[in-house]
Amino acid sequence: MTEFVLCVNNEGNPASLIVGKVYRRLPDPEAESHNMLRIIDEDLSEPGGYLYPASMFVPVELPEEAKRVLMAVGS
Repeated sequence: MTEFVLCVNNEGNPASLIVGKVYRRLPDPEAESHNMLRIIDEDLSEPGGYLYPASMFVPVELPEEAKRVLMAVGS
């Protein structure tokens, strides 16, 4: 899976996720084995991200410049 995902469903999490927004995905093999993704969401105070169902996102490929910008925001 790619390093970035697009939110396609924020049901139950409207304050934490914005539909149509690209989020950074953090590697978490244990979570992924349960169809969950670790995402850096709107609450940037948690650098380790939060777990969300993988079905709420689709993977996206971004240009290098966009990746640099998103990596800087999430750090």
